Amino acid sequence: MRFLLDTHALLWWLTNDPLLGSQARETIADAHNEVLVSAASAWEIGIKKALGKLAAPDDLEAQVRHHNFTPLPITIVHAARATSLPPHHSDPFDRMLIGQALSEGLTLVTADERLSMYLAPILSAS
Repeated sequence: MRFLLDTHALLWWLTNDPLLGSQARETIADAHNEVLVSAASAWEIGIKKALGKLAAPDDLEAQVRHHNFTPLPITIVHAARATSLPPHHSDPFDRMLIGQALSEGLTLVTADERLSMYLAPILSAS
């Protein structure tokens, strides 16, 4: 199966945070699954780090490679899908992740229950 990590799920994995639930942890660790990390998450992390709102690894790209995650670039198809979504959620990064999950047939690993309103497959991160 193919899974897309929401930004918080990625950070919980990288920091071994106990907020990441056992099912999500097992899914991410399962070598049979492809785990993707969106460029939108890197962008969100960079912005929040620059604003002093987030502590995160400085070597995110190396961490993604180290954990055998697949980078997911943002495409025009993803952007079009994200902008066509109903306004259930106002966060542009989350909207992009939903747009990517829907466009690519991915299950989103997230603790944000509001994202389930978009009818994309969701795996609870908590």
